[in-house]
Amino acid sequence: MADKSLIGHKTGVFSVAVEMGRLRFFAKAIGETDPIYTDEAAAKAAGHKSLPVPPTFLKCLESEGRDMPVLLKLVEFDLGRVLHAEQSFVYHQMAYAGDVLTFDGCISDIYEKKGGALQFVVLEARVTNQDGEHIADIRSSLVQR
Repeated sequence: MADKSLIGHKTGVFSVAVEMGRLRFFAKAIGETDPIYTDEAAAKAAGHKSLPVPPTFLKCLESEGRDMPVLLKLVEFDLGRVLHAEQSFVYHQMAYAGDVLTFDGCISDIYEKKGGALQFVVLEARVTNQDGEHIADIRSSLVQR
Protein backbone atom coordinates (compact mmCIF):
# COMPACT_ATOMS: atom_id res chain seq x y z
CA MET A 1 0.00 0.00 0.00
CA ALA A 2 1.08 3.55 -0.65
CA ASP A 3 2.64 5.25 2.34
CA LYS A 4 0.03 7.45 4.05
CA SER A 5 2.77 9.98 4.80
CA LEU A 6 2.42 10.95 1.11
CA ILE A 7 -0.94 12.62 1.88
CA GLY A 8 -0.35 16.28 1.11
CA HIS A 9 2.58 15.52 -1.21
CA LYS A 10 2.72 18.02 -4.10
CA THR A 11 2.56 16.28 -7.48
CA GLY A 12 3.67 19.35 -9.41
CA VAL A 13 2.58 22.57 -11.02
CA PHE A 14 2.34 23.02 -14.78
CA SER A 15 0.62 25.31 -17.26
CA VAL A 16 -0.99 24.58 -20.62
CA ALA A 17 -2.51 26.78 -23.32
CA VAL A 18 -6.07 25.88 -24.31
CA GLU A 19 -6.09 25.51 -28.09
CA MET A 20 -9.24 26.10 -30.14
CA GLY A 21 -8.56 23.17 -32.49
CA ARG A 22 -8.27 20.75 -29.60
CA LEU A 23 -11.56 22.00 -28.14
CA ARG A 24 -13.30 21.42 -31.48
CA PHE A 25 -11.81 17.94 -31.77
CA PHE A 26 -12.84 17.07 -28.20
CA ALA A 27 -16.40 18.31 -28.78
CA LYS A 28 -16.64 16.15 -31.89
CA ALA A 29 -15.17 13.13 -30.08
CA ILE A 30 -17.75 13.30 -27.28
CA GLY A 31 -20.65 13.94 -29.65
CA GLU A 32 -21.29 17.51 -28.49
CA THR A 33 -23.60 19.21 -30.99
CA ASP A 34 -24.04 22.64 -29.37
CA PRO A 35 -22.25 25.02 -31.78
CA ILE A 36 -20.82 27.13 -28.93
CA TYR A 37 -18.20 24.38 -28.55
CA THR A 38 -17.14 24.37 -32.22
CA ASP A 39 -18.04 27.75 -33.76
CA GLU A 40 -16.45 30.83 -32.23
CA ALA A 41 -19.11 33.14 -33.70
CA ALA A 42 -21.85 31.04 -32.06
CA ALA A 43 -19.93 31.08 -28.76
CA LYS A 44 -19.59 34.87 -28.87
CA ALA A 45 -23.26 35.28 -29.84
CA ALA A 46 -24.10 33.24 -26.71
CA GLY A 47 -22.08 35.64 -24.53
CA HIS A 48 -18.75 33.79 -24.33
CA LYS A 49 -15.40 35.41 -25.11
CA SER A 50 -14.34 32.39 -27.21
CA LEU A 51 -15.04 28.66 -27.37
CA PRO A 52 -15.78 27.49 -23.82
CA VAL A 53 -13.87 24.54 -22.39
CA PRO A 54 -16.25 21.54 -22.13
CA PRO A 55 -16.55 20.31 -18.54
CA THR A 56 -14.45 17.13 -18.67
CA PHE A 57 -11.74 18.55 -20.97
CA LEU A 58 -9.87 19.77 -17.89
CA LYS A 59 -9.09 16.14 -17.05
CA CYS A 60 -7.43 15.71 -20.45
CA LEU A 61 -5.22 18.71 -19.83
CA GLU A 62 -4.42 17.63 -16.29
CA SER A 63 -3.43 14.14 -17.41
CA GLU A 64 -0.99 15.54 -19.98
CA GLY A 65 0.94 17.44 -17.34
CA ARG A 66 1.25 14.60 -14.88
CA ASP A 67 4.17 12.19 -15.21
CA MET A 68 2.16 9.03 -14.50
CA PRO A 69 5.13 6.61 -14.32
CA VAL A 70 6.78 8.82 -11.69
CA LEU A 71 3.52 9.09 -9.72
CA LEU A 72 2.92 5.32 -9.84
CA LYS A 73 6.46 4.66 -8.64
CA LEU A 74 6.03 7.18 -5.80
CA VAL A 75 2.87 5.48 -4.52
CA GLU A 76 4.19 1.98 -5.29
CA PHE A 77 1.39 1.11 -7.73
CA ASP A 78 1.89 -1.40 -10.56
CA LEU A 79 0.51 -0.07 -13.85
CA GLY A 80 -0.81 -3.53 -14.71
CA ARG A 81 -3.06 -3.49 -11.63
CA VAL A 82 -4.27 0.15 -11.68
CA LEU A 83 -7.64 1.54 -12.72
CA HIS A 84 -8.99 5.08 -12.84
CA ALA A 85 -11.67 4.81 -10.15
CA GLU A 86 -13.49 8.15 -10.23
CA GLN A 87 -13.25 11.83 -11.01
CA SER A 88 -15.15 14.94 -10.02
CA PHE A 89 -15.01 18.62 -10.80
CA VAL A 90 -16.03 21.73 -8.91
CA TYR A 91 -16.23 24.70 -11.27
CA HIS A 92 -15.78 28.28 -10.15
CA GLN A 93 -15.80 29.98 -13.55
CA MET A 94 -15.49 29.26 -17.24
CA ALA A 95 -12.27 28.61 -19.12
CA TYR A 96 -11.94 29.44 -22.82
CA ALA A 97 -9.83 28.83 -25.88
CA GLY A 98 -6.77 31.05 -25.57
CA ASP A 99 -6.57 30.77 -21.80
CA VAL A 100 -3.42 29.46 -20.15
CA LEU A 101 -4.44 27.16 -17.31
CA THR A 102 -2.21 26.24 -14.39
CA PHE A 103 -2.73 22.96 -12.55
CA ASP A 104 -1.37 22.67 -9.00
CA GLY A 105 -1.69 19.07 -7.83
CA CYS A 106 -1.31 17.03 -4.67
CA ILE A 107 -2.12 13.66 -3.15
CA SER A 108 -5.11 14.33 -0.90
CA ASP A 109 -5.84 10.86 0.48
CA ILE A 110 -4.62 7.27 0.59
CA TYR A 111 -6.82 4.47 1.88
CA GLU A 112 -7.78 0.85 1.36
CA LYS A 113 -10.94 -1.24 1.17
CA LYS A 114 -11.77 -4.93 1.36
CA GLY A 115 -9.07 -5.65 3.92
CA GLY A 116 -6.35 -4.13 1.75
CA ALA A 117 -7.35 -5.91 -1.47
CA LEU A 118 -8.13 -2.49 -2.99
CA GLN A 119 -5.73 0.40 -2.47
CA PHE A 120 -6.75 3.96 -3.38
CA VAL A 121 -4.81 7.15 -4.03
CA VAL A 122 -6.82 10.37 -4.36
CA LEU A 123 -5.33 13.21 -6.40
CA GLU A 124 -6.51 16.80 -6.41
CA ALA A 125 -5.59 19.77 -8.56
CA ARG A 126 -6.48 23.44 -8.31
CA VAL A 127 -6.88 25.07 -11.74
CA THR A 128 -6.30 28.79 -12.27
CA ASN A 129 -6.11 30.88 -15.42
CA GLN A 130 -3.47 33.33 -16.65
CA ASP A 131 -5.04 36.06 -14.49
CA GLY A 132 -4.83 33.92 -11.34
CA GLU A 133 -8.60 33.38 -11.30
CA HIS A 134 -9.76 30.11 -9.73
CA ILE A 135 -11.34 28.08 -12.54
CA ALA A 136 -11.92 24.64 -11.01
CA ASP A 137 -10.90 21.93 -8.60
CA ILE A 138 -10.35 18.43 -9.97
CA ARG A 139 -10.42 15.27 -7.86
CA SER A 140 -9.62 11.81 -9.16
CA SER A 141 -8.89 8.42 -7.68
CA LEU A 142 -6.66 5.59 -8.75
CA VAL A 143 -7.26 2.10 -7.42
CA GLN A 144 -4.88 -0.84 -7.36
CA ARG A 145 -6.27 -4.31 -6.94
